Amino acid sequence: MSSIQKPSRDRLGDSLTALCGGALALNLLLILALLGLLLANGGGYFWQKPLEELTLADGRVLLGEIHDRKPVAARAGETVAPEAQRIQLKVGNRDLDGIDFLWLDESEIVSRSRPLDTVVLERLEWGNFYGRMVELRRGSELLAAGPEEVWKAFGPLHEEKLREREAIRKLEKGPIGDVNHAIERLRLERRKVALARLPAAAEEARLAGLEAAEREREAEYEALAERLFSLRAALDAEVVLLEAADGRRKELPVGAVVRALRPNTFGFLDKLALNASRLGEFVFDDPRESNTEGGIFPAIFGTVMMVFLMSFAVVPFGVLAALYLREYAKQGPLVRAVRIAVNNLAGVPSIVFGVFGLGFFVYLVGGSIDRLFYPEALPTPTFGTGGILWGALTLALLTVPVVIVATEEGLAAVPRIVREGSLALGATKFETTFKVVLPAAAPGILTGMILAMARAAGEVAPLMIVGMVKLAPALPVDGNFPFVHLERKFMHLGFHIYDVGFQSPNVDATKPLVFATALLLIAVVTTMNLVAIAIRNHLRRKYAGSAV
Repeated sequence: MSSIQKPSRDRLGDSLTALCGGALALNLLLILALLGLLLANGGGYFWQKPLEELTLADGRVLLGEIHDRKPVAARAGETVAPEAQRIQLKVGNRDLDGIDFLWLDESEIVSRSRPLDTVVLERLEWGNFYGRMVELRRGSELLAAGPEEVWKAFGPLHEEKLREREAIRKLEKGPIGDVNHAIERLRLERRKVALARLPAAAEEARLAGLEAAEREREAEYEALAERLFSLRAALDAEVVLLEAADGRRKELPVGAVVRALRPNTFGFLDKLALNASRLGEFVFDDPRESNTEGGIFPAIFGTVMMVFLMSFAVVPFGVLAALYLREYAKQGPLVRAVRIAVNNLAGVPSIVFGVFGLGFFVYLVGGSIDRLFYPEALPTPTFGTGGILWGALTLALLTVPVVIVATEEGLAAVPRIVREGSLALGATKFETTFKVVLPAAAPGILTGMILAMARAAGEVAPLMIVGMVKLAPALPVDGNFPFVHLERKFMHLGFHIYDVGFQSPNVDATKPLVFATALLLIAVVTTMNLVAIAIRNHLRRKYAGSAV
């Protein structure tokens, strides 16, 4: 009888094995498809397309990049050729027309060409300009005229303007920012002296010294402001006269141009170099135009810093809680109830943690810190408002159940003989736990931390309540004491995706940016996880004898 049933069981086992392998293959295929979709759509954000000059049947002339195509939908009672298509043309020149994109039927096009003298100007404001260069002027002085002559003179001049713009940026973020910071500290110091209620003579002497220091700083600020004004005047001294495809003209300061291109003269290597340049700008520069252009470095920095702060907060609490539950607590109904509560805590909606973080961390803890240590700044809050510290602590609460469960599993995997051997050699319970058991369970602890980091990096809802903003004016780290400013608001890649994808009025322009940012978020999370996985694998090999 058993000899008859055994082949049937083997077939069932083989079927289940094949089913599991198929499920794994399907999951891998879906992951690859997702990454391919993000790469295909996000990569188009950096790749430069040629400029098409289209003449329409009604006499209009349009210039732009072909952004998308789709078949023409037939109306009721009409017959449409199967090959008929509509094209979406990115025409730019938002300051002239108020739109960036328009749809038109290919049947409306009378002629099309790719003129070599057409240019793309990426601007600090109003997006791209498509057209031709007509003149280059400095005040009333004509520097160059005609598309070719202006293009030759524009390159060296634009390089100079980029250096001037970088000097302005360094001046604003460096000396001027430092002076403003010093003036604000002096103002708060004066307020602190007034609140201290010192003797009249001591207060007067102290205030006189602060006022003298403040006057000195203000004089320094005036000198820097005058220098900044002269640099900005020099930046806007030269203007280029541009002509759109329909003949309308516009003057643009050369200093307002980010990048000038003649895409119809580009070869493959030129496009590849431009693609790399735009990718570098995307990763390392600050955003502009309401986050729809420029880079996303503040969002990357805020995401990574918030995740690391969360990890530093959640690991000690999660590990200590798991150690007590597994190693010290007397097993019984109370401990079982605590474990059930921890497991249920993992299922609480994240927005609830955000509300709790707002009430407890921001209003209660932050408000108390302000009253105790920053009374001179009140009623303007310092820690009593959303900031990166409160965001990290809120996500630490959100992810602490994951760390507790993973740590308990790691502790349970440490063989009992390891504990008994340590105790037999004369070690105390504390020494056994922290010098033998805990290091052996480190791979399990790191597994919990990896899961916590992955979840925290993608959370958006609670962070919107406790400190995340659309655009942060300053990073949480700078050169001013105390150098790390945990009270500052921060940007986050997850919220950046939501903001650009669903809050921008120019959806067609920002759609590739959404895919590119999502791909970058996956890359950031993967990089952090790979570092943690490498450490975990090293510890696993180190303690291989403990069967962890």
